[in-house]
Amino acid sequence: MVRASGPKTQEVSTRIVLNEDAFVSMLYLERRRAERAQKRYVLMLLDVQDALSAKPNLSTSEKITQTLCEITRETDIIGWYLQDKLIGVIGTDIGRASSQEVRDTISAKFRRAFSEILGPEDASSIFVSFHFFPEERENADSGNSTNITLYPDLWRTTASRKVALGFKRVMDIFGSAFALILLSPLLGLIALAIKATSKGPVLFCQERLGQYGKKFMVLKFRSMRTNCDSQIHREYVSRFIAGQVSNADGSGENPVFKLQKDPRITPIGSLLRKTSLDELPQFWNVLTGAMSLVGPRPPVDYEFRAYDAWHRRRVLEIKPGITGLWQVKGRSRTQFDDMVRLDLKYAQTWSIWLDLKILLQTPAAVVSGDGAH
Repeated sequence: MVRASGPKTQEVSTRIVLNEDAFVSMLYLERRRAERAQKRYVLMLLDVQDALSAKPNLSTSEKITQTLCEITRETDIIGWYLQDKLIGVIGTDIGRASSQEVRDTISAKFRRAFSEILGPEDASSIFVSFHFFPEERENADSGNSTNITLYPDLWRTTASRKVALGFKRVMDIFGSAFALILLSPLLGLIALAIKATSKGPVLFCQERLGQYGKKFMVLKFRSMRTNCDSQIHREYVSRFIAGQVSNADGSGENPVFKLQKDPRITPIGSLLRKTSLDELPQFWNVLTGAMSLVGPRPPVDYEFRAYDAWHRRRVLEIKPGITGLWQVKGRSRTQFDDMVRLDLKYAQTWSIWLDLKILLQTPAAVVSGDGAH
């Protein structure tokens, strides 16, 4: 850590400029705090590489960091996001101010301050980008890919796991290819049964969100009638995530994630869902790399929009899979918050051995049908 100094030392004596590792750690902690408190913050990144290249001396760097200490709030956090390239400023608790208002106000303040200490020409070489948390998605067509800039700790973790993740991918390729070949007779029989009992295509393709919110088309055997309205499921999922679904049959069991007695499901579809056979085509998604054999369940867009900020971490931290911890520990009868906690536990403690353990437990969970609908 480097303590800021200069002619106004008394005013900024409590301000420090964090090094890269310390700043990434503080960004992680601020994100977790914002998730718990349901607060907003903004990460501002100042690209100072050109400004430092034009005048490669320590005083230029000190002038920029000193100025940031003077013009930002004491509660804001300053440090190197990328050493000698990007300076980060975490604007904590920005309240209800609109993103555009925050962006315009701070940009103008930065321009004035840097023009005074560096001159207009050098100040114009400093570019500022704004990244708001929680992330704001204004409409369904705007794309849901996560702004990974807000999560440098995640790509650092991914880099440290590069070899292990390589083994996981090899296991996914061989495992999914073997399953598709071995189960091809069963896949054919299911396809014939669907065709013989209801009108419409054999496969159902639905847009889901993969790791970092990247969209992909998930494959399932069609278990519903064609041209069904998804509104009934949208409303149920939103209420379930919010904890507003109670058990309606008086059995005393927990409410389930999947809608029970769904009128849109065909008779053969009910059997496929109960046995999870409708999920078998997802081995193709694993083979193509959109999914893994083991991982969190990939959400649909309207489900993701109903998430609290901390729920979204299940989409960020690891690739989605066909089976996972929540599938072998209660499946649909797991409360939503508990399901997310299991997904996050898996992401944080993941190993090849854990994957193998879950894969070995999955057949028993499928055969028992506990919590499946």
